Amino acid sequence: MKINTITGYMAVAGLISASLFSLSAAAQENTKDATLFTKVANETLYQRLPFSDTTDFTNAHKGFIDALPPALIKGEKGNTVWNPQQYAFIKEGEKAPDTVNPSLWRQAQLINIGGLFEVTDGVYQIRNLDLSNMTIIEGKKGITVIDPLVSEETAKVGMDLYYKNRGKKPVVAVIFTHSHVDHYGGVRGVVSEADVKSGKVKVYAPAGFMKEAVSENIMAGNAMSRRASYMYGNLLAPNAKGQVGAGLGTTTSAGTVTLIEPTNYITETGQQEVIDGLTYDFMMAPGSEVPSEMLWYVKEKKMIEAAEDVTHTLHNTYSLRGAKIRDPLAWSKYINAAINRWGDDAQIIIAQHHWPTWGNDNVVKLMKGQRDMYRYINDQTLRLANKGLTRDEIADNFALPSSLATAWASRGYYGSVSHDVKATYVFYLGWFDGNPATLDELPPVLAAKKFVEYMGGADAIMQKAKTDYSQGHYRWVAQVTSKIVFADPENKAARNLEADALEQLGYQAESGPWRNFYLTGAQELRNGVVKGPTPNTASPDTVRAMSPEMFFDYLGVHINGEKAAKAHAVLNVDLGQDGGKYKLEMENGVLNHTAGVEAKDADATIKLNRATLNKIILKEETLKQAETQGDVQITGNADKLHEMLSYMDKFEFWFNIVTP
Repeated sequence: MKINTITGYMAVAGLISASLFSLSAAAQENTKDATLFTKVANETLYQRLPFSDTTDFTNAHKGFIDALPPALIKGEKGNTVWNPQQYAFIKEGEKAPDTVNPSLWRQAQLINIGGLFEVTDGVYQIRNLDLSNMTIIEGKKGITVIDPLVSEETAKVGMDLYYKNRGKKPVVAVIFTHSHVDHYGGVRGVVSEADVKSGKVKVYAPAGFMKEAVSENIMAGNAMSRRASYMYGNLLAPNAKGQVGAGLGTTTSAGTVTLIEPTNYITETGQQEVIDGLTYDFMMAPGSEVPSEMLWYVKEKKMIEAAEDVTHTLHNTYSLRGAKIRDPLAWSKYINAAINRWGDDAQIIIAQHHWPTWGNDNVVKLMKGQRDMYRYINDQTLRLANKGLTRDEIADNFALPSSLATAWASRGYYGSVSHDVKATYVFYLGWFDGNPATLDELPPVLAAKKFVEYMGGADAIMQKAKTDYSQGHYRWVAQVTSKIVFADPENKAARNLEADALEQLGYQAESGPWRNFYLTGAQELRNGVVKGPTPNTASPDTVRAMSPEMFFDYLGVHINGEKAAKAHAVLNVDLGQDGGKYKLEMENGVLNHTAGVEAKDADATIKLNRATLNKIILKEETLKQAETQGDVQITGNADKLHEMLSYMDKFEFWFNIVTP
């Protein structure tokens, strides 16, 4: 494998755009209607939840100024970056279709309310032009832009919409609330790097931002991106039997992900900055929704900016695409600290998803509900674990108190009580439930074959599973038929029955990601894995932001340890003044690196500057081309470098998930 391909599947944040994929007509035709059990399950929610409370709709419309432009947003190559019409089938005020959980449908209606909105005098938000919001605050000399969306293209359209209605004003500052791509990726659609470098524009971010923005998904980026195609429903058609949004927003744009390094870092709670004439009081919140995150209060506006820690949903303490588990206790304590810090005076709270809340009583009520929701999940999971219950036992019997469970902002549209509880258990106790019988279980295929054998064979299981399906026991049907599929992936009847069960579970799911996982799994069981274009979010800005240490660590992840077990090589790498010198050692199937060291006994020395390395990573030129052009000089035994590269695995993106 050539060095220029190793980061081809690196994901910035595990987000994949729907426009990268196409859905075959056959896949849509195979979908089924909601069963009677699903209809009843969904209908009961109308009695359990306060649908008559329309406060959120009032707030979501409040301050509306102008609609989003209806035209497709396209990239330089004519690719669709954003289709503002793709969720037009979600009509506000209409009852949920039988195939959509009514609570999720309500959330989808709210999220679909887009445009330019005035939050308060001098504060504006652009909503539903991407997964996240972009906030614009007018100051003395110009405007401060907060979280410029996922893509350069959508951010530019958002700015144009603002300028159309508020006049052209210079951008004097950009603030990144945290290090997820939907909160910084469109920055070059807002400002130029030249203006930042000249000091004309300041860019603020929490401590650790650059490291976290680049590193979160590098090591497991391929797996995260493949799973994100499930989580965000990118393989599903937007319709009442497919994708209806992600709970946090509708979907992600598919444009150019950019990144400009911050000029100013917020490093401690209580740090105050006067930005364009307004006073910002910052509070650090690392380890809440992301390792690098901050909240703040704009004193003159009496407004809390909650980043992503207080939204109108139960958030993820674990992302189903795959991520490090987040700490619900720390999350709740940050919200509590924010209440104590700003709660007496705040009149508005905004976040970079969903709609604002106005009025001191309402602001504090929302914050207390979110605080207590995360704290309850933390404390009660631990209480039950300390009584001896296992992860799955706790999750299956866990319920928020009614005061929280009936609050719309506590509903699991993005996270869920179930998977947040499971994550909390693992956060404290790990994957092992303490029962030695589960300490070294058979892997899925071998276990499935034994299950099927013990249950009397596939035909006997199918007969019972069909009966269970007819009685609405979809969770069990999906679980048991999956055993048949893993024992015999060619068993079409089992695949179809599992797909039918997953589909009904998707129709009932309140969480957008759960729905997308279920329906995508059903689709791939019926039609197989449709290999579309492979996402590559290793944008030039992201690659340039990778430290050499990150790059060498990523090389190490690609080493096939079995093939390289007996190999040995010592290489010096000299990246020049802008990169430094490194010693690479390959032995025992492992690639280690040491900064600032040159091995005297190195097999070879490789000299190149960081710009050349970036070109190779971005596949703008190959290692061989760089050598030929003199951009890479190799002295010593060049075969050792090529031997090391020969041990590197290529990660196939379209690996199986619902089949072995």
